[in-house]
This record gives sequence, C-alpha cells and structure tokens, in this order.
Amino acid sequence: MTPQAATPAYRRLSVEERRRQLLDSALSLFAHRAPEDVSLDDVAEAAGVSRPLVYRYFPGGKQQLYEAALRSAADALQDCFDEAHEGPLPSRLSRALDRYLAFVDGHDAGFSALLQGGSVVETSRTTAIVDEVRRTAAESIFGHLRVGDPGPRLRMTVRMWIASVEAASLMWLDEDKRPPAGELRDWLVEQFTAALAVTAGRDPQTAAVLGALAGDDRD
Repeated sequence: MTPQAATPAYRRLSVEERRRQLLDSALSLFAHRAPEDVSLDDVAEAAGVSRPLVYRYFPGGKQQLYEAALRSAADALQDCFDEAHEGPLPSRLSRALDRYLAFVDGHDAGFSALLQGGSVVETSRTTAIVDEVRRTAAESIFGHLRVGDPGPRLRMTVRMWIASVEAASLMWLDEDKRPPAGELRDWLVEQFTAALAVTAGRDPQTAAVLGALAGDDRD
C-alpha cells in the first residue's frame, strides 16, 4: 500500500500576523485601484479569508481598513527620507528620491488614491496622515541643511519643492513613467539646488546654508 502524502500542518496565525495579512492584501489592491473601487469582499478574496473575518479585525469596515493601509503606506514613505547625514547633499537627496520613486513605481496608479487624496473615503484623519509625510520630509531636509529654526522663506522653499516632487511623481505615472526614474530624480535634485540659490538671493539664512554646504563639498 502506498502511504498517503502527509497533509501540511495548519498554522493558526496570531492576531498581529492575521492583521498584517489583511493589511498587505488591502495595500496590494489599493496600490492599483482607487479605494472606492475596492470592496471588503475583494480584500477577503485576496487574503483567502471570509468577509466576517475582515470585519472582525477591522470593525469599522472599509474606512478603517483604508486608514490603516494609508498609515502603513505613509510609514513606508517616511522611511524613504531616513538618510545618513554623510556626503554631499545632492547625493543624499538622490538616494532618498530613489527610494521615494521606487515606492511610487510599486504602487503605480494607486499612488494618487493612497497618498494624494481625491478619494470618496478621504477624511480629516487621512488628510492628517498625508500631511505628516510632508512634514517628515521637510524636517528631514532641514536636518540635512543643519537648520533647526528655518525662517519663512527657507521653509516655503522646502515645502514648495516637496509639493513639486509629489506633482512630478503623479505626472510621471500619467506619462507612463517617462522620463526614466533616474533622469527624473536628477532633475528634481537640480530643481532643489536651483530653488535654494534663488531664495539665497533674498534670504540671508538660506545664503548662509548654501555657503556652509559649499564648504562641506570642498572638505
């Protein structure tokens, strides 16, 4: 008699593991479809579980699940700006932008719905999560500039550049990811350097920052 093949042992997932599984499934769906086009049934099917199980972990329904997915995506984006304060500033920005654009590339058409608003499930909480990403990016850049108390002109310059990065990323997706990511990254870094130079002509603080950065590059 041929022995029967052993049945794989079933492993019950912990609460955190199951929640992570559901969240990963939702993120995968939200990455390529707008939140309003994703149902809890879709998430349950993608995770291979029942709809009631999804509700057990996210009793607030799709809104709670979307906010949790957005929080997870925001954490990943914030990690993009975690860059060591070593080497020339353009090189640091380039590495951060490489990670940022890789995230945008991986989430494709869902990037707008996940992080840029425009969804029917957008609330003040989701807006706050997105704004937190922008603030984190700005604080990271001020850290690289070694500025603890940026004045209004420097603060506006940095925040305007962050907004331009977001806009360029969305347009890059609309243009079928052209130009290549590396070219887009270099262009955005050059725009930041140019914006600082323009602001330096009107703001002594920014001029001092540029002078210090130039000194670092010569060391």
